[in-house]
Amino acid sequence: MGTHRDLRKGGWDMRQEPNHRLAAVMAEAGASNKGLAKRMREVAQRHGDHLGTTHVAVQRWLDGKGIQRQTALYAAEALSDKLRRRLTPQELGFSGVPRALGSSFGMDYARSLPELLDALGGLTHQCPEGGRSDETQLPDADVHSAVLTWLVSRSEGVPSGAPVTRRVGIRDVAAIRTAAGFFMQLDFRFGGGHAHKAFRHYFREDVLPLLGACYSAKVGEALFKAVSEMSQLLAWSAYDIGNHALAERYLLSTLRLSHVVGDRMMGARILANLSHQANYLGNAPRALTLARASVEGGKAGSTPRAMALFSAHEARALSTALDHKGAARAMNEAERFFAQAGSADDPDWLAYMDEAELNGEFCHCFRDLGQGTEAVRFAERAVELTDPKYARSLGFCRMVLAQSQLLNGELEAALATAGLAVEAGDALQSARFQRYVDDFRCEVSARAAHPVVQRFTEQVRQAMGRMDDE
Repeated sequence: MGTHRDLRKGGWDMRQEPNHRLAAVMAEAGASNKGLAKRMREVAQRHGDHLGTTHVAVQRWLDGKGIQRQTALYAAEALSDKLRRRLTPQELGFSGVPRALGSSFGMDYARSLPELLDALGGLTHQCPEGGRSDETQLPDADVHSAVLTWLVSRSEGVPSGAPVTRRVGIRDVAAIRTAAGFFMQLDFRFGGGHAHKAFRHYFREDVLPLLGACYSAKVGEALFKAVSEMSQLLAWSAYDIGNHALAERYLLSTLRLSHVVGDRMMGARILANLSHQANYLGNAPRALTLARASVEGGKAGSTPRAMALFSAHEARALSTALDHKGAARAMNEAERFFAQAGSADDPDWLAYMDEAELNGEFCHCFRDLGQGTEAVRFAERAVELTDPKYARSLGFCRMVLAQSQLLNGELEAALATAGLAVEAGDALQSARFQRYVDDFRCEVSARAAHPVVQRFTEQVRQAMGRMDDE
């Protein structure tokens, strides 16, 4: 279809021919004019932009009228999300427009390093606060395909032959690790959304370009591992905010990063994170598949401490599925691996997997299995051992302790424990923690007339009010 540049409008003016490509894609997606306009406004909002597109504008484009560059990008992204495959403006009949940034980035297991960097760069343009969701956005088939590809893949090796525009050294890698540690502490203390904007800007502008620079094999391996750590932190912060689609795409892209240098332990960790997310969203079969892939895929190159983590996630998924025998076996495996944890040199990112963390995983398991006595025992131990600087983790453990006390019929003790978690305050900036609180409130709602329940409800209301003031 012919086009010509309209300098007065700053857009691309289609000649007066119907846009058959756009019509065909909309038909395939089952999108009406109003439906596409609504999706485009949502996409623009996700990017922090305001778009006034209506069904009238969509009809104009179908008739062959012009469209602004950025608007065409939003149209491509909206239809990409609907069809679950990446579309460009050109495929919609909008010639002369650069390819879409869209949220479709990260939906596929990248075939090459340039495609992977392209996907990660696209993800960093996504604002996680604009796309909260309680459901993962990628079909099981897509996720399982990526997992299988990772499981059977071999290390590609550090790329070579880049022009010497910049040479990366160990000091650059050390700077990335230091920055990752800084952002991790912000995440632990203030929640996933606190520094996400600055974090993703740093990742996009200062970290990703290094992967295309020049470095030795030794530096390159360390660089890819450091970038993988930072990428999974971005995924985790998006998860904590509640944007599960974005978190999942970061995780799949990070899985692909680990493939480049054959970092099986990091790759297995990413599968464990994906399992954790699926379990949180109530998809036990998917969580179990991912956890088992983590255990099997991590065996060849993981330390005992890492294997304890992966086995604990398998136990979590089995507990959600109410498989008592399987969960007991997986917890025993985790304990066995953890007992050997002092015998290997662990990466820094695994330092959080200590006795407190293991007890925290187990108390979740026993709670989900309905075993109140054991759940209380492990939750109390987790609360006792957790460093207060990990406010969110401590909040989780306290809420599980409260739920476990409730399982045992100890209403007043449960409300007192939950009250301590709420009063800590910092953890409330986590969407995940807020859900723990909401779930507990639902459990005690049958006794809403009880004075202690009413006091707790008021305590939560006041705590949330303080968060709004801050």
